[in-house]
Amino acid sequence: MLEPLWQGVLAPERLAAGSGATCGLAAAPESVREARGFARATLKRWDLPLLRDSMELVASELVTNALRYAVPLGTPGAPVQLSLVRFGARVVCAVRDPSGVAPIAKDPDYVAETGRGLHLVESFSENWGWHPLSGAGKVVWALFLVPGGGVL
Repeated sequence: MLEPLWQGVLAPERLAAGSGATCGLAAAPESVREARGFARATLKRWDLPLLRDSMELVASELVTNALRYAVPLGTPGAPVQLSLVRFGARVVCAVRDPSGVAPIAKDPDYVAETGRGLHLVESFSENWGWHPLSGAGKVVWALFLVPGGGVL
């Protein structure tokens, strides 16, 4: 399922269509806020307000992980790419980064301020996963069902 997800649902031509949206993010702390705003604006354009809170949280967590573990702060350009794609009754939130290292959900430490991100992603989405990209990098994705099963 992962290879077709990247090649089909997250293919560049689909991202360029009305059912997809992508934004490049710099290796900077303010990019997490930008990711939430991008998710909010995209869902508003698609008239999916019921997904807003969950999608903003997941986008924020996936971008935070990419910035924390995959890209050194201050890396030039926009090394992290956030994409949202709607297909049928589903929406995928995907974050592409230049690292090939697999994301690993840690055992949560309920006292620590960090370390629960992928548990939140798992809790707020239907499914999540990752896929290494040919050449370099990976995409980490989370799948959401559209409330009410609406189709685009």
